[in-house]
Amino acid sequence: MSGATAEGRHPAREIVVSASELTRTFGDFVAVDHVSFEVARGEIFGFLGSNGAGKTTTIRMLCGLLRPTSGKGTVDGFDIATESAAIKTRIGYMSQKFSLYTDLTVDENLRFWAGTYRVWGREFERRRDWALAVTGLETRRQALVADLPGGFRQRLALSCALLHEPPVVFLDEPTGGVDPEARRDFWDLIDDLSEGGVTIFVTTHSMDEAERCHRVALMHAGKLLALDTIPRLKAVFPEGSVLELECADAARAVEELENLSEVVDAALFGDRLRAVVESPEAAATIERSLVAAGFGPVTVNPVAPSLEDVFIRFIHEAEEAESS
Repeated sequence: MSGATAEGRHPAREIVVSASELTRTFGDFVAVDHVSFEVARGEIFGFLGSNGAGKTTTIRMLCGLLRPTSGKGTVDGFDIATESAAIKTRIGYMSQKFSLYTDLTVDENLRFWAGTYRVWGREFERRRDWALAVTGLETRRQALVADLPGGFRQRLALSCALLHEPPVVFLDEPTGGVDPEARRDFWDLIDDLSEGGVTIFVTTHSMDEAERCHRVALMHAGKLLALDTIPRLKAVFPEGSVLELECADAARAVEELENLSEVVDAALFGDRLRAVVESPEAAATIERSLVAAGFGPVTVNPVAPSLEDVFIRFIHEAEEAESS
């Protein structure tokens, strides 16, 4: 699902989540450093970054679980600093650590969490049936959670987060530890929720998951490095500036590439090399240099940049700016 399609589907861009100069410190440590963004209704908004980048801390502030040191934020019109109680009734939250009761059944977990949202009686039954249908758990209602595969546990956690029909759902590393097929199924659910107007705020360090978001924010060391649709983020690379190479002894050839002035970055992917270069004209120079160094025969082909290429580039630029 492309960013362009997403923007076309939500032309009015009703903002339901906003952050302005949002900052959180723990003593001298700055976990989130003056972060600003807006998220529209029905948007799948990805927060991408490595562990410790500030993603979870930002989510906790937006959910009213952690007070910001400075800056402002709103969720569905409520202030995160002064109206946290109201926010908690308007959001669904799924943490990266599975937090349901494994010694209870699926239905018993749903009943417990519905009680925390003050959803009872026929209203609970309606919402439970809807959540089970959305997540494909109708036939697992009486299953003990301890006996469920990881993918079904994640679906149950999402069901619990959706019981009160929140307009905004925060998912913090929602697919950790599940198999690839379960991950695809889970993201199909996210797509369906978005189509229904639910705003999805999801943190991940998975590049392929981030590709399914309408827009992605790149976080590093507490700072927001970039924010845009995937195509626009990838457009920072001129055509032909990302190359894939096949050569002899590729693992050792990485060092040779890194010593070439035309090469910005180089890495080994399986039995092939990937290089980011200053200009497309560098391809011929790289091929000659590798052949001369004994790594021939060499094949060099331009490829489309990956989101990982984009992320690495912005990190390098940020580090260079800090050191200058």
